[in-house]
Amino acid sequence: MMTSEKPPLPGDGQQDEADLGLGVEQEVTLETARDGWDSKVEYFLAQLGFSVGLGNVWRFPYLCHQNGGGAFILLYVVLMVLVGVPLFFLELAAGQSIRQGSIGVWRHISPKLVGIGYSSCVVCFFVALYYNVIIGWSIFYLGNSFQYTLPWEKCPTEGNITVKECAASSPTSYFWYRKALDITDSINETGEFNLIITGCLLAAWVIVCLAMYKGIKSTGKVMYFSSVFPYVVLLCFLIRGVTLDGASEGIKFMFYPRLEIWADVQVWRQAATQVFFALGLGFGSVIAYSSYNPRNNNCHRDAFTVSAVNFLTSVLASLVVFAVLGFRAKTIAIDCVKRNLKAISSASVSDLFINASIVENLTLNEYEDWYRREGQHLKIPDYNITACSLEEELKQGVEGTGLAFIAFTEAMTLFPGSPFWSVLFFLMLLNLGLSTMFGTMAGILTPLTDTFKTLRNHKLIFTMCSCALGFLIGLIFTQRCGNYFVTMFDDYSATLPLIIVVIFQTFSVAWVYGADRFLEDLKQMLNRPVPVVYKYLWKYVCPVAMLGLLGASLLKMILNRPTYTAWNREKASKEDLPYPGWALAVLITLIIFAFLPVPIGYVHSLLLERLGQSPADTEARYGPCATTDTDLTPLDTFHPLLEGNHHSQSTNGHIESDQSSVL
Repeated sequence: MMTSEKPPLPGDGQQDEADLGLGVEQEVTLETARDGWDSKVEYFLAQLGFSVGLGNVWRFPYLCHQNGGGAFILLYVVLMVLVGVPLFFLELAAGQSIRQGSIGVWRHISPKLVGIGYSSCVVCFFVALYYNVIIGWSIFYLGNSFQYTLPWEKCPTEGNITVKECAASSPTSYFWYRKALDITDSINETGEFNLIITGCLLAAWVIVCLAMYKGIKSTGKVMYFSSVFPYVVLLCFLIRGVTLDGASEGIKFMFYPRLEIWADVQVWRQAATQVFFALGLGFGSVIAYSSYNPRNNNCHRDAFTVSAVNFLTSVLASLVVFAVLGFRAKTIAIDCVKRNLKAISSASVSDLFINASIVENLTLNEYEDWYRREGQHLKIPDYNITACSLEEELKQGVEGTGLAFIAFTEAMTLFPGSPFWSVLFFLMLLNLGLSTMFGTMAGILTPLTDTFKTLRNHKLIFTMCSCALGFLIGLIFTQRCGNYFVTMFDDYSATLPLIIVVIFQTFSVAWVYGADRFLEDLKQMLNRPVPVVYKYLWKYVCPVAMLGLLGASLLKMILNRPTYTAWNREKASKEDLPYPGWALAVLITLIIFAFLPVPIGYVHSLLLERLGQSPADTEARYGPCATTDTDLTPLDTFHPLLEGNHHSQSTNGHIESDQSSVL
């Protein structure tokens, strides 16, 4: 351990002491060197694990299915390249060069922008609250998968009578809504706590706490399993799925391009939103993870690698989902044909163009041709002849929890050895959720411990208290109406605030700090020039795209009153209900509370500036980011407030530098 002083270097953006309002002497506080990743593999798996989450498995396939298949994928790639990768690279580079969490990064660029970091922390906390509930659901289903006959395979009976609610829906829907959630008919009906789901939520928070109790040192080790295991399961499901009858129809239906959807503004909005969340932009987690890297790490290559693997994972998951759903749809359609032909045969209808007694040799195409010519006009007492269309079954797309806990779960009951596949599937969901949850918690813990010395000195206690607080607040999601609150938080607590945060981030780097200066810093950090095209993407393309996404999202919310999908017990079906007034007030409060730190931070900085307690935020008052470790190469640029006070320590095979100054 040592400290060193360097004389001013020409062109390094330094100011003299009078400019900065500093005295001749500074009191220097030496801090312990910042933690670092034990290996590049750990960092890559952590960054990949955070960005690849549940949305890749149940959101992306649904969007492809609903919005033009191959045409949507092409649109997604275009937006990923023009907007997603540049913004992802910006966050990686900012965290790696400044070596702080989100709060420290934006305060470094300008004290007036410190609210951006706090806003990211608030959004991460909101997301962590409901995301861990989904992990709890996965634990519940995983525990119920260790049964030879899966509990959602058949409807339960009361005496000799099948339960009415199950008979009117399906075994998987009944198990999800009645056994797992025991859901109420609306958000207005609170209901008591679901003790089993509460226990699963507690288990989820305990797992998160244990994995993060040593920060990235413990999280990095867990990532070797939690980030890799989902790929093993997806490959197993892909191999099994493509061999199923109907898989080719499902995959063809998904990827068939419908280019006319490019004219729909809402499709662009959905594609941009998916890019936005797929890469985890604005959460501060990307910044937090990259801040533990050595400064000479090639974050430019990382941005492309993680983005590419993320996209390929989404495509892989879509292949798996639609191969299995194609099999499910064909099985349902064939069962429908058998029921119809049995009814026709029983009714002894003569002079038909189809032989109702030969069921096994009849193809779905032959039945559909017969239905169009004759079947739809056929009248049988007390029975309705239906089309039994494979395509119509596939069009009934479901997303989110409906895809994972109903549609896909139902398809797995048709597999030989269904408990084995069920265990694999829910273990995959559990690990996908946990790896994202670790990153989300890092987006909270890292910036706060970087900012507040007391929290940094008691990191373990802070981590445990954060998890305990998350569990206690998360109890609102374990009520019988809790699923409706999960939907509310998922739809409204993160989307708008994160878009606003990313707009401010991009504006801060490209216009406040200066895109040219940032590119020069990156050149010094990476020891190679960065393509100048990023300057124009950060200054013009990304802000315009994000402002367009913000406008489209606001218009959708204003023009269409927010609704949620409820389960009606009597009808045994879903129905869309408008949020009541108090619920609208809650979701608006969530949105306001999430981005409120941005204006508060700005006003607070102005007040301190007026009182003479903070240096003014002008062009001359902040310098380029520190970009190199002093023990590795000469330091060409560094922050003026940190000049001459460098605390270096060899950690994890590379030299770390931690600098601080107390006036």
